[in-house]
Amino acid sequence: MKDMVKRAGNISVSGNIILFAAKLVAGIATGSLAIVADAWHTLSDSISSVILLVGNKKAKKPADHEHPFGHGRAELVSSVMIGTILGMVAIDFTMEAIKKLFSPHAPRYSITAIAIIAVSILAKELMAQYAFYAARKTGSAAVKADGWHHRSDALSSLILLAGIILAGSIPYADSILALIISALIALTAYHILRDAISPLIGESPERETEKNIQDIVDKHQDSKEKIHHLHIHRYGDHTEATFHIVLDGKTSLENAHKTASDIEKDIRKELNIEATIHVEPFDDWQDEK
Repeated sequence: MKDMVKRAGNISVSGNIILFAAKLVAGIATGSLAIVADAWHTLSDSISSVILLVGNKKAKKPADHEHPFGHGRAELVSSVMIGTILGMVAIDFTMEAIKKLFSPHAPRYSITAIAIIAVSILAKELMAQYAFYAARKTGSAAVKADGWHHRSDALSSLILLAGIILAGSIPYADSILALIISALIALTAYHILRDAISPLIGESPERETEKNIQDIVDKHQDSKEKIHHLHIHRYGDHTEATFHIVLDGKTSLENAHKTASDIEKDIRKELNIEATIHVEPFDDWQDEK
């Protein structure tokens, strides 16, 4: 599965460098800020893919003394870096587009430039589809972020192509198209940063996960009381859970330990989650309620 992440990153880097060079030449030849912005959007894909590969390599490292839960969150950090790069690209081209509005010109788009943009749309969407497929197979947040980066580039190129065809001779059209592309880049950056930062900060457990854990606990817990103080900590492929269970106050320490250990083993086997359980006597828990 990890090889698929690496393959997706390699395809992204090589493909984006080729597309960047072609778009940049076309943008300079036509004098179009919108095409140049689209070219740098594509290049930022390569930068993000390099970050993806580095983050994936870091995430594969096993747990050590300084990082007892592994390095899985390195991919989330990679996603934050990708989102930040996109945000910086959006700001830069927004400022350039605004400047161009005060000195408008109508670029002369060649058939070759239009063909390059059309090919880019198809290539970027194919790259996005492969990245999404790899993300579903591996569960990698960084690969998913890279896929959305490809998709945003394909959409920005599609808008650019439509704008060239519909308003290629209007002096302000190029700046307006550049602003639209910048807005799309900024929107993508927002979604990537939101999806990466939220789990880094910490999220509430999903209802399905909570239900699955409760079902396992019910097999071992006579009181059938709900678990509480459930916290889920995700570290890439490794997930930790901590929660409290309620047992009869007359239960011996040995039996309480066995019950907790059996629950932890079942959770590990069925949900691939490492659990740490705190046991409470029923009477004390009732007083707390």
